[in-house]
Amino acid sequence: MTDVVRGKCALVTGASKGIGYAIAEALAAAGANVVISARNEAEVQEAARRLGEVSPGEVVGVACDVRRHEDVRRMVGVAAERFGGVDILVNNAGVGGFGPVDRMEPEKWHQIIETNLNGVFYCCHEAIPLMRQRGGGWIINIASLAGKNPLAGGAAYNASKFGLVGFSEALMLDVRQDDIRVNYIMPGSVATYFNGHTPSEEDAWKIQPEDIAQIVMDLLAFPGRTLPSRVEVRPSKPPKR
Repeated sequence: MTDVVRGKCALVTGASKGIGYAIAEALAAAGANVVISARNEAEVQEAARRLGEVSPGEVVGVACDVRRHEDVRRMVGVAAERFGGVDILVNNAGVGGFGPVDRMEPEKWHQIIETNLNGVFYCCHEAIPLMRQRGGGWIINIASLAGKNPLAGGAAYNASKFGLVGFSEALMLDVRQDDIRVNYIMPGSVATYFNGHTPSEEDAWKIQPEDIAQIVMDLLAFPGRTLPSRVEVRPSKPPKR
């Protein structure tokens, strides 16, 4: 795996903690130069500092709200300036929010859709030309099983993740001839910071962030002739109801 990513530039959004941090850590440990982003400047710089301690390459933190196209353009510009382009893009930044449609504030709807869907579009829009210049690359989108399974109170979150699944499938068809490989991962319950939740020992049965990171690394190592475009992953033994 080290040979696959060593010296490559990887950009991971939503990477100050949880799934994004675990993915960035795996990439950094394997020798990639990593650009991480999150909305909070202090948190993303502290995460970059910690990641730099395990990385033989470089790790750069950039404060970025993926809902803002100008923020994304600046973030990708940092990757281009520091490392010459982008080889690996992991769209992980995401937010949750649940409740009946008639009780959900429009501002919350916009936050969910703009982060989980618009943000992925902005990142891909800016990174794909750089990948083409480098002869190909990888785009890995972190979706959810909520992208195929509707749930009561999940209209906004379902809409964002159903949309991300469709976006990923269409994007794969758009760029496959450019040697840009598009994968999307659909996790179930993950022990991570999501919708106000803080992981604890009670989450031991859930998928762990490092499990998703391992899937990302496995996808990067997959033979180029074959494209596992969609990966569904669930806890192997959830509590009995």
